[in-house]
Amino acid sequence: MLSMSNLSPSAGTPMAASPLTRAVLEIDEYASTLGWDKPARLFALVDTAKLRKQEPGLARQLGLDQDDAGKSKLTPIEQDEVPAGTPLDKFLGTIAWPAAIVGCALTVERLMLPPSAEASVPEGLGDKQLAKWVAGHPDRQEVRLTVGVLRDGSRESAVRLREKDSSTEVLTGATLVPGLAEALAATFLD
Repeated sequence: MLSMSNLSPSAGTPMAASPLTRAVLEIDEYASTLGWDKPARLFALVDTAKLRKQEPGLARQLGLDQDDAGKSKLTPIEQDEVPAGTPLDKFLGTIAWPAAIVGCALTVERLMLPPSAEASVPEGLGDKQLAKWVAGHPDRQEVRLTVGVLRDGSRESAVRLREKDSSTEVLTGATLVPGLAEALAATFLD
């Protein structure tokens, strides 16, 4: 069921950032090593200290057997591939996490338009027509969105523009991608 990925912390990840921010940035950095034009990737977030205590063999396998001076930290564990051709909202609606999973994160590539382009969106377009219109717009931007949520409601997002593909150019914020954060948070509802 699980496909393990050992994501090593990024040298550019701010030490003062919250554990969720660090996890989201680690996932963004990992996704950047894979290149662009990749499918969505889903990650379970586990408490690193609990993982070390409850599953020492797995922690060793993931390179997490060294204590980080008692810091609370999250470990991302990549899940099986998101099924190709399945709408993301339908796929996320099928997920239920076990209690050991404290959060989850998703990375996905999208086309975005600047707010100034909103006024020029033609009326009455269906989803496919709108996607085609956006893809042909001269001001479109290719972005990679990485969004993480915790069971306690905490959220974080990272946005990387393809044209500024550098870890120093990644935007972060809890409210950058609210719709996707809501969809991920719903995977923890009973």
